[in-house]
Amino acid sequence: MTDDTTKLATRLLEVLENDIIPLTRRGVAEGNKVFGAAVLRKSDLSLVLAETNNETDNPLWHGEVHLLKRFYEGETRNIPTRDLIFLTTHEPCTMCMSAITWAGFDNFYYFFSHEDSRDAFAIPHDLKILKEVFGLEPGGYRRSNAFFQAISIPDMIEASAEPEKLRERADAIRAAYAEMSETYQVSKDGNDIPLA
Repeated sequence: MTDDTTKLATRLLEVLENDIIPLTRRGVAEGNKVFGAAVLRKSDLSLVLAETNNETDNPLWHGEVHLLKRFYEGETRNIPTRDLIFLTTHEPCTMCMSAITWAGFDNFYYFFSHEDSRDAFAIPHDLKILKEVFGLEPGGYRRSNAFFQAISIPDMIEASAEPEKLRERADAIRAAYAEMSETYQVSKDGNDIPLA
């Protein structure tokens, strides 16, 4: 595909590797889930802010919502969201998706799908809420709508000019998350997160 797709996919993987994963490792060690997020400038792909899940402080501080909280607490609040890329490790739950939308982001890029959250991470709540509250099957929301475009990073990798190279990086990211997930699953009975 295009050099732009390859450049953006490469940068998103880099932010996952260098910025989100280290924060998430610390968060998981404190009993939090494996979800994280970051905001980058569209103009030059520079990192504005990265965060991770902080549900042990507040069950609403999912990675994406905690990032938005921190974004609006600092000087970053003056950056127009239309000028930013929203990167999330996992396809956002309905709360996070709504928060991203209410904050005015016209996009989000995700690495793991809702099905991955359920199957690979034993965290099925996203799909259960979609089904029970909204009556939607997995993937039932509109990834392209009047508010945002939701883009799968693995799909970008396959459409890139260097899929083999990017797949290797993606596999290393998956391995890091599998390790963190194992740590979380062992420790989750010791925390008081309502939907652990």
